Amino acid sequence: MATAATDTIPLQTGIIYGPVRSRRLGASLGINLLPSDYKLCSFNCLYCQYGWTSKPSLALDGHARNLPRTGDVAAALEDYLQRAARRKTKIDAITFSGNGEPTLHPELADIVAAARVLRDRYLPKVKLAILSNSSTIGRLEVQEALNALDLKLMKFDAGTEDMIRRLNAPAPPFYLGEVVAGLKTLKGVILQSMFVQGRVANTDPDSLEYWLEKVREIRPKLVQIYTLDRPPAEKRLWKVNLPTLQWIAGQVRWRAGVPAEVY
Repeated sequence: MATAATDTIPLQTGIIYGPVRSRRLGASLGINLLPSDYKLCSFNCLYCQYGWTSKPSLALDGHARNLPRTGDVAAALEDYLQRAARRKTKIDAITFSGNGEPTLHPELADIVAAARVLRDRYLPKVKLAILSNSSTIGRLEVQEALNALDLKLMKFDAGTEDMIRRLNAPAPPFYLGEVVAGLKTLKGVILQSMFVQGRVANTDPDSLEYWLEKVREIRPKLVQIYTLDRPPAEKRLWKVNLPTLQWIAGQVRWRAGVPAEVY
């Protein structure tokens, strides 16, 4: 069993970054709605490629002044898309992600609306996507903003609050039932499920059974199953081997009746 490499990747330093090569999205142009000099997230996942979250929070106390405004994001995106259209830069998706949890931004709905206008103007065939940890999905305004996107890739790594606390370390309050109910409201939701072994493992039979139960309840459009690809924050984590990931995907298809892909 090989250990992961030792260095997490640096934070994104601006609003627009990439395009980066994504296993799930192809050539993905990133939009960072979060501070450029520190990570702002409601989770402190053991496997995060950006390293540890110093203080996981669902609140924006003291952080709002460090976030880009709607006009800043729109201007940066338009500048890039103008050049990309002229140069015929390959872009498969414009993705809200960045240095933490993008749905924490209070102007998310306005930013998504502005991005749709610009996407339609310059690169109408490109998908608008988000990578989210699902922690804010109980908020109606977040649900509405997410449903305006083409691709909603939502984290769902475990089917019990105990395992989620051990693996994802969410900021309180965290209620799994609220997350499941919120995910059920999203049209065409795609679940992203990370499986790891080591200090914490979510591949044991009980963990998989509880997770499958919730996947059946959510009824997503697709489940994307993956393991470590970049160095994690917690160095005592290991990749799950491909046959195990493929077996999990088979269980999703057979027992939950939901399409599943392995990355």
